[in-house]
Amino acid sequence: MLEKCEGIVIRTNDYGETNKIATLFTREWGKTGVMARGAKKPNSRLSAVTQLFTYGYFLIQRGRGMGSLQQGDMVQSMRSIREDIFLTAYASYIAELTDKCTEEKKSNPFLFELLFKTLQHLDEGYDPDIIVNIYEMKMMNVIGLYPVLDRCVNCGNTEGVFAFSIREGGILCHRCIGIDPYHLKVSAPAIKLLRLFYLLDPSRVGNISVKETTKAELKRVITAYYEEYSGLHLKTKKFLDQMDNLKDKL
Repeated sequence: MLEKCEGIVIRTNDYGETNKIATLFTREWGKTGVMARGAKKPNSRLSAVTQLFTYGYFLIQRGRGMGSLQQGDMVQSMRSIREDIFLTAYASYIAELTDKCTEEKKSNPFLFELLFKTLQHLDEGYDPDIIVNIYEMKMMNVIGLYPVLDRCVNCGNTEGVFAFSIREGGILCHRCIGIDPYHLKVSAPAIKLLRLFYLLDPSRVGNISVKETTKAELKRVITAYYEEYSGLHLKTKKFLDQMDNLKDKL
């Protein structure tokens, strides 16, 4: 059966000398793998549409096993991402995070829209650190993580000075920080941004300006939280951290 879908290429693997297996995240079916026969040939009509991060419409022959890609209509190539090594690193992390956190053929239109908007914002030159942080915060619910960010996780207090507790899974007020000696000291602006990123509608993201010190706080909290609870060990995350270190030295 031939079916059309709206999708984004989040992973590609070579298959034989001339073929590719492309993993698409689609609006209609969620994540699905398709065989793109001959896509490795330079003159193939499937070569361009099976490049990583490509957004478009795909005509797929679907059956019991893996679908076969018959045709693709590219809408956006995300060219700016692919032409910048740093942006490629950010986008690759987003793609792998999506891939590892989702099941095959489980529809999630909200996540599709989030992924598309996130890659689009990277392609348009928005601050990549902030865009990635927003995506990470949004992905927490997808993998069953629900940090408490609107009140003290211990007493429910909503006012005062807060720290972040990885162990307790949320913020602790100044009265309760003693229950976790390993709490992370986090500034009020960073707490506010964590809450904002967690709740923000991705279509309303503007070019948010954040101090480098606050960015470092956000990265420290989000990274530690993922390391403690997600069970993910992503190659692209390690590479992205190396790229960040390199960028700091340039």
